[in-house]
Amino acid sequence: MAAFKEATPPWKTTIIVSTSLQSHETNRMLSAQQHRIRPSVTVESGAFIFPLSGTAFLLVDPQDFPEHFEESGLIERIKKFMQVHRNSFVLLYAPFNGKKELELLSGIQCRFFGSNLRILPVRSNAEIVKGMLTIAKATSKPHVDNIHDRMSLAQAHITESSPVWEMLRDIL
Repeated sequence: MAAFKEATPPWKTTIIVSTSLQSHETNRMLSAQQHRIRPSVTVESGAFIFPLSGTAFLLVDPQDFPEHFEESGLIERIKKFMQVHRNSFVLLYAPFNGKKELELLSGIQCRFFGSNLRILPVRSNAEIVKGMLTIAKATSKPHVDNIHDRMSLAQAHITESSPVWEMLRDIL
């Protein structure tokens, strides 16, 4: 007989969303998953903030910028976003990899190389939602504690079964 496994309730959280995204499809998708959406005029345009995990996402669509994105103010916008949000991500919306999208991705990567900014290329609204929720869930309590505990157990197991450690134990 198959063992009955208790289903875990779906993860739900509060998300502060820029009012510029109120009519965006991602907002509807997050609401449909029963996350609490709090619109705010005080957050950066295009931003999603997950307060419980301390992560923030800035949605950037290359179609919103002229050919030379350096002149668009995007770099300053990202700098400001990074100053406000310690754990920041740029969601680069590129449904296809055209020359403009690749140049924008390359330009942002080069400009922010070595910083704490992470860039997540996404091709659809579903990928935007999935990427944000995966990262936010993995970095929120109690999930981050569970991941940390599992990583510690894995590290201990690897260390205990390592032939190098066995050899060192034999020497000592």
